Amino acid sequence: MGFRVYATCDIGGEALDRLRERGWQVEVHDRLEPPPKGVILEKLRSGVDALITTLRDPIDAEVFATGAAHGLKVVAQDAVGFDNVDRGAANAHRIPFTHTPDVLTDATAEFAFFLIGAVARKLWPSEQAVREGTWSTWHPHQPWLGDEVTGKTLAVVGLGRIGRALVARATGFDMDVLACDNGFRRPAGPGVGPMGAPSDDSGLLRPQAPTFVERIQGVMDARHAAGLSARRATIEIADLDTCLRRADFVSLHVNLTRPGQSDQPTLHLIDEARLRQMKPTAYLVNTARGPVVDEVALAKALHEGWIAGAALDVYEREPLPRDSPLLDPRLALKLRLFNHAASAARATRLSPDPDVGMAGRCVQGVIDVLEGRHGGDPRRMPFVVNKEAFR
Repeated sequence: MGFRVYATCDIGGEALDRLRERGWQVEVHDRLEPPPKGVILEKLRSGVDALITTLRDPIDAEVFATGAAHGLKVVAQDAVGFDNVDRGAANAHRIPFTHTPDVLTDATAEFAFFLIGAVARKLWPSEQAVREGTWSTWHPHQPWLGDEVTGKTLAVVGLGRIGRALVARATGFDMDVLACDNGFRRPAGPGVGPMGAPSDDSGLLRPQAPTFVERIQGVMDARHAAGLSARRATIEIADLDTCLRRADFVSLHVNLTRPGQSDQPTLHLIDEARLRQMKPTAYLVNTARGPVVDEVALAKALHEGWIAGAALDVYEREPLPRDSPLLDPRLALKLRLFNHAASAARATRLSPDPDVGMAGRCVQGVIDVLEGRHGGDPRRMPFVVNKEAFR
């Protein structure tokens, strides 16, 4: 009999079929909502070899202890982030856990750029006026005006893969770019190199940042020289305070790190003090991690006009609680809210190809561990996060 795999969510039939084709038993939680933790523990006690998880599942010390006692060999997270996984417990029980880096870079970067346009040009209120029949006539500046994106200044906070991809897209809109890579990263663990870093946006190594900036400036210069842009755009490395003071748009692309996890923790990185640094005409975009932004402070900033608007795809609690201050109807014109959908593109989410889709990369992590690929050494398996546990 082959291995047994339990998936807490249907991550994609074609990808899961790659496991079934090997003769492995694959059981999938068949409801939209995640299984209760008790169900996960019950499956582990029955002798599951691999557990496929999502950000919704609490994979804590109890889960790892139960799994270790009953033969669990790998936890495979169908996501880049893994805030729900207790890394210390995984290490203590020497159970590798994997994630799906890289494959959602382009999808997330383009979604972040779309959010910039959606909030600045007030796309939803415009459509809402048509749908609800409140559009009565054309007027030069009533009932509202949006703000142009072309030629404005974009601050990208976190210059990892997604941040860099967003910068590349901004060049097509002749935006000036402020690139901030203040070390907002979680340590990858003792002796662990970049492939062991905890998220796909774990950060650009500092020696590479000037090279990236030079290349982007070259693209900007070429566009101007070719007559494709009326003005020469620029890019520069800047600290966070400078970014907040000067930018028209601030887009966040950092890991979530709490005090003690990093020299510069990102929990509530954008708090009341930093929101007050931004221009009253500026917009904030967050497709990184919800707790990076203090939501109470953000609501206050929007109510009192410290900033012009914001667009969020992630929240401190998900789903967003119905009593969240962000859902105040008075903020509807200047605040766009989305349901953690930055990677929600067909190929990115469902492709069984590990070079294309999260699902494919997730099952590849399972295959690597259970089949003992890369010499059976988890440190050499590209999607294993906690490589430090196998020194």
